[in-house]
Amino acid sequence: MERSDVIDASRQGRATFHWRAIGTTGTLQLYGMRAAYDEVLTTAVKRQHEPQQIIGDLLTAEIREKQARSVKYQMTIAKLPLAKELEEFDFETAEVNETLIRDLASGDFLDHQRNLVLIGGTGTGKTHLAVSIARACIRAGRRGRFFNVVDLVNKLDAEARAERQGRTADLISRLDLFAIGLERMATRCLTPRRARLSALRPDRRSAPVPPDQQAL
Repeated sequence: MERSDVIDASRQGRATFHWRAIGTTGTLQLYGMRAAYDEVLTTAVKRQHEPQQIIGDLLTAEIREKQARSVKYQMTIAKLPLAKELEEFDFETAEVNETLIRDLASGDFLDHQRNLVLIGGTGTGKTHLAVSIARACIRAGRRGRFFNVVDLVNKLDAEARAERQGRTADLISRLDLFAIGLERMATRCLTPRRARLSALRPDRRSAPVPPDQQAL
């Protein structure tokens, strides 16, 4: 067998292994590993990586992909009213304690079972900040859900009429956080049902924010 035939056979063998590996990762639903396979192998050849590092790089790619898909799914089921980030908020013109807001975005207040209430006039950025904080918490692995207060109260009333009380409360009890959008027009709808709403998470205690640290 001539040298050229040996080289061609070697290339054909590598190509066959490549497509078998790609097909196997797809069958096993290792989509992160599949997407990173070519890049990881190319880098490994150039830098002469050991097999252990190659496997480690592929596993890291798979973990990152699964985390990204999980965050995307949690963002979808959270049903946030809009997509806003803290980086988009104008802290320079708003009368907001930026340090406090960024601390809240870390989600530490959830570990201490504290509530967060944003108070301010129309256009002061309450929804922007609430959504941004919720998105940051979800990216950190928390599970959250947004409710419009009118829809939430109507849902609770519907459950009561159907004698199925507790379903929404059970859903919320499995979350790490839930946000309620309270419009001015909905305030009076909330007041007569305050006890029913507060019963959703009896273990959560509201924490007053010191006057010198008011978020809004």
